[in-house]
Amino acid sequence: MKLFYCKDITPNGFCTLDAEESRHAVRVLRLREGDELHVTDGKGNLYTCRIITADDRAAVIRNEELVIRNSQDASVSIPNSSLIIPNLHLAVAPTKNPSRMEWLVEKAVEIGVGEITLLNCDHSERSFLKTDRLEKLAVSAMKQSLHTLLPEIHPATSLREVIRNYELEIRNSQDASAPIPNSSFLIPHSIQKFIAHCEADKPRVPLATALQPGHDAVVLIGPEGDFSEEEIALALDCGFQPVSLGPSRLRTETAALYAVTAFNLINDSLTPSPAPRGEGE
Repeated sequence: MKLFYCKDITPNGFCTLDAEESRHAVRVLRLREGDELHVTDGKGNLYTCRIITADDRAAVIRNEELVIRNSQDASVSIPNSSLIIPNLHLAVAPTKNPSRMEWLVEKAVEIGVGEITLLNCDHSERSFLKTDRLEKLAVSAMKQSLHTLLPEIHPATSLREVIRNYELEIRNSQDASAPIPNSSFLIPHSIQKFIAHCEADKPRVPLATALQPGHDAVVLIGPEGDFSEEEIALALDCGFQPVSLGPSRLRTETAALYAVTAFNLINDSLTPSPAPRGEGE
């Protein structure tokens, strides 16, 4: 299957692929007018399209059929096939070496993740990391793995802000008169909240045991120096469950990928398999 990304595609009508997607379709795959291709909007919707103008800088395509519909996307109302996938929000402290974070984003998207937030922690090795390249890698990984959901990558955010946003959102869900906090990410009311720290003398349960299938989750992964005691205490006070990621001492990016893998294994029976690869791959 030839999978392309166009965030502005609509259920009916025409749209234009950007320069990079157009170049790949026309120059690399040598698609011509009338050839079929599949396009996702990154919101969980998959469309069958046909090339109308084979321009290697701005290819025009016609949307012919909605193949998979993400029922959580209100902008698409055609109920051909519903897709409901539990969401994982991975909040992880950036590594000192940016290439390790790039590797993590690529592999996490290939396996399946809903959101990624870069955390600023007390022991962070890096407090800032540009998200532009990470977003491009996420698009490439989404297409490579034949996924239709493109995770949002949030810029560097204080761990305390992330924790308090979850605490405030849940509190507001119980009080309709309370103001909604100015959060940069959408927080569902029923969500599993975990902090993976390395304090062996503190009670923890294995993440794979704590995860419940069919439920959204957020997992906090700290820097190489782990979370500070104050950060752990704050998370626990705000309802985060302390978890372990096995007996081994893991690098930050390895720990994060462990969490992504565990979440997907738990929810594997709920997630549809990617479409089979076709000719031209």
